[in-house]
Amino acid sequence: MFRNGLEPWHVIPVVIIIVLVFGANRLPGIAKSLAQSLKIFRNEMKDPSGDSKPEDATKDKPTDSDAGTKA
Repeated sequence: MFRNGLEPWHVIPVVIIIVLVFGANRLPGIAKSLAQSLKIFRNEMKDPSGDSKPEDATKDKPTDSDAGTKA
């Protein structure tokens, strides 16, 4: 049954079912959302640390030594 894998004619019933379940009006929005999610996923896979520039986050925060010199 699954010997030959997924063949092109298997996709047709799946697409028909998806259109019936979600409706043709909502499919472009779903596709856009899925594409954005995949883009974010790919970017995170390239930079798994999560922070692209951690030094930028510490620039805006005052340190203890800064508080004493401003007073």
